[in-house]
Amino acid sequence: MPNRLLPKHIILVRHGESEGNKDPSAYTTTPDHKISLTEHGRAQARLAGSRLRDLISSNGSSQDWCVYFYVSPYERTRSTLREIGKSFSKKRVIGVREECRIREQDFGNFQVEERMRITKETREKFGRFFYRFPEGESAADVFDRVSSFLESLWRDIDLNRLNNDPSQELNLIIISHGLASRVFLMKWFKWTVEQFEQLYNPGNCAIRVMKLGPSGEYSLAIHHTDEELRQWGLSPEMIEDQKWRIKANKTDLHDNCKSYLNSFFDRELDSDEDVKEGDIVSDNEFEDVKEENDSDNESKDIFVDTT
Repeated sequence: MPNRLLPKHIILVRHGESEGNKDPSAYTTTPDHKISLTEHGRAQARLAGSRLRDLISSNGSSQDWCVYFYVSPYERTRSTLREIGKSFSKKRVIGVREECRIREQDFGNFQVEERMRITKETREKFGRFFYRFPEGESAADVFDRVSSFLESLWRDIDLNRLNNDPSQELNLIIISHGLASRVFLMKWFKWTVEQFEQLYNPGNCAIRVMKLGPSGEYSLAIHHTDEELRQWGLSPEMIEDQKWRIKANKTDLHDNCKSYLNSFFDRELDSDEDVKEGDIVSDNEFEDVKEENDSDNESKDIFVDTT
């Protein structure tokens, strides 16, 4: 697909400060999806709108640019969109879609403050990605639905469901939540669970800009500095990968992503000669280990208490 049909920017925006951010006890009486923005949160969103317009309209952008919004159905994200929208004229906005798959992680219905505190402490011990909240979701659950959204997003672009004039420079703005934004980036850049768990939640109305590079790939390192990426929790290897994506050939993405390969293997072996004989297990050695394990299991069976 020609680069001119790809969005120049895909921008993730977290909602402004909400009543729940200001006072967590709000969740005990108000459903999560109805939590509204504070006055400060609305001001944050208006400022974010100005920043987004400046970002999109500057830095060599075409004069004929447009934006398409995706927004979570929650009150605080829709209100954030409403304030951001004040920075864009009608001719610039070619569409908006409410998208349930980018909603906040479900924590269970009304949230009892003390119980939620204990639950979040348990999550830290268990692991933030796989821990599932009682009556709610895990980050892994959110990953699955955000992955489904990403597939739909690509179909929207491929089939031009956004009704974008090819002569216009398209920009996508996704207004969502902290966790949903992080798993979106995790899915897009193929980050591991371990890498995800290093990431910090973005602040209210924080902006993450994925910009299309000359190679046809998106990178965070075009708009954002190394220091910003470090502050978000990206490791040096993840930052290097973002820089590499700017000019990388698309066919090289899987073959040359060393930081990704190194997260799975102890060391890189350049040739067959680098494989040490001591690391290769023969069939005889495997059978010896298997027999030893079988023997251990038989010994355990003798002492099983059947009472």
